[in-house]
Amino acid sequence: MIFRFLKPPRMSPRLHRLKSSSLFAALTPLELKIVDGLLHERRYLKDEIMFDEGEEGQALYLLMSGRVRISRLHEGMTQVVAELEPGGFFGDLALLDNSPRNAQARALEPCEVAVFFRADFLGLMETDAVIGYKISLALARHIGLRLREWMGTGRPQLEAL
Repeated sequence: MIFRFLKPPRMSPRLHRLKSSSLFAALTPLELKIVDGLLHERRYLKDEIMFDEGEEGQALYLLMSGRVRISRLHEGMTQVVAELEPGGFFGDLALLDNSPRNAQARALEPCEVAVFFRADFLGLMETDAVIGYKISLALARHIGLRLREWMGTGRPQLEAL
């Protein structure tokens, strides 16, 4: 009992879900709690649009429950880019800049997402460089992987969300 302070803090199911995402996998339980405090919880109904093609990107979305379809207009037709399950994230380029979204995100069923706004991410990078570095590195690896897949297959990817 004397060394109880040496035990890592217990993680809630929500923190376990964050930890299971490749974006936050390198974070310690304490770092996860800090990031979790910056995330905004949102719920969407089936068929509700989370963001639309052409809108300014302001945040990354981490899917906590439900399923999401990412699609875009290409030569006048709707093209499905991806369907995401819990643990997936999308809209990640919005953490880096405010370019218009190149796709639409729509809930395929009721969804719960954790939203990470660019302003909160930039503030985190200023206040806790280690956490910011870990997330930035994971983000760079994720974008690099998508780019390599896209170049290898020629199929549309989530490269421009």
